[in-house]
Amino acid sequence: MGKYNTVLIEQHGPVAVVSLNRPDKLNSFDGELRRELLQAVREVNADDSVRAVVLTGAGRAFSAGADLGDMPEDKTHFRVEDQLNGEYKPVLMEIHEAHKPWISAVNGACAGIGSAFAMVCDLTVMADDAYLYQAFAAISLVPDGGATWHLVRTLGRKRAYEVIVTGEKLRADKCLQWGLCNRVAAADTLIPETLAWATEIAGKAPLSLRYAKEAVNAAVEDSVSETISKEAKLQHICITSEDAQEGVIAFMQKRPPVWKGR
Repeated sequence: MGKYNTVLIEQHGPVAVVSLNRPDKLNSFDGELRRELLQAVREVNADDSVRAVVLTGAGRAFSAGADLGDMPEDKTHFRVEDQLNGEYKPVLMEIHEAHKPWISAVNGACAGIGSAFAMVCDLTVMADDAYLYQAFAAISLVPDGGATWHLVRTLGRKRAYEVIVTGEKLRADKCLQWGLCNRVAAADTLIPETLAWATEIAGKAPLSLRYAKEAVNAAVEDSVSETISKEAKLQHICITSEDAQEGVIAFMQKRPPVWKGR
């Protein structure tokens, strides 16, 4: 795995752990972190030996959001939409469109665009002392990085707007109740528990993981009719694969299947 200043990658068998690594700044995003995270995400997505990825933050926070001290020298010509579309969006979409599952392990504060990175992952485990925080209204801004998309589709329009305008810190137990995370773990066991879950998931058929993710992402936007057709297309890919044949043979022989991802 590559070496970065602001991102740490560790591989545990079929699982890669990608850590935002600016702990002294609560993993807030500056230009270097944005650039290096894109490279790191692309690296693990392209590595066939990695079948699941955990995204977390080094130190006591997942991410405090954007580093407000990281302002461009040329403020006159700076356009924030260029930064959001040109630097944040490519990373977020690399995770959203990845062929393998991404699991966010949320520790401590997860604020601003940091929350968008947690929510864009396919699954989320939160430490019992962690929280999601839309801090934007306090500084006269709006959520970005797709945060409103995730909040509305998970919470509904009214509750999403409430969370945004009140700036409530959503604690892990409430996030679990509202569907913003899948599991809650003790803070000191967050990474081991998430890693164990990721390893279990990584043992599943790679094509099933890939195409189930694609189907779920499409179903959020598509009609029932479109979803049925999409599922049929993906099922054809899966059922004609080597892995599907291996699954049947392994079942008949009462042994664990050996997946090849094809």
